[in-house]
Amino acid sequence: MARKKILGSHVKRLLSGVSDHGKKHLTEVETDLIQTELLLEEAIEKLTGSFMAIHSAVGAQQDTINLLLAGGTPSAEESARLGGMSGEIGAHVNTAITSMQFQDMTSQLIDRTLKRVTGLREFLGTLGAHSADIGPESGSEEIVELLSKVSMALAIQSIELRSVLRKAVNQQHLESGDIELF
Repeated sequence: MARKKILGSHVKRLLSGVSDHGKKHLTEVETDLIQTELLLEEAIEKLTGSFMAIHSAVGAQQDTINLLLAGGTPSAEESARLGGMSGEIGAHVNTAITSMQFQDMTSQLIDRTLKRVTGLREFLGTLGAHSADIGPESGSEEIVELLSKVSMALAIQSIELRSVLRKAVNQQHLESGDIELF
């Protein structure tokens, strides 16, 4: 009876560890995907706004140029606005470029998500490879020993996976400043 209890506790510990590991990594994958979606939505919204503002400023600039080409004289207000449009367009372009830095951060999130999925697949592969060693004729002691080896191998894989996954996502390109999210 004692052997069955030992075997049962090893199986319970292994299954519990696999379940906890899998749920944890799938929750992190879900979180990373949601963060990626939010970053992309914000970037697209800002880019759209910047491009529409650039279009509007260039259109206003073109109206004044057309007036000049037709031999008209722009009002003092139109002349002042024309002079400031270059700066306005530059500011909108800078906003668009800053918005594109989200591509770098989303790329990092996607890379981290892929590492998690790959690590989880390898984790489950290890479990499957070791389970092949258990046959119907295996005794309790063999099974307990094998379960201990599997548990140890899975624990090592889990630690190795955690060590390669950073939690923060950093802006790594563009010189407009550093941003760290999450």
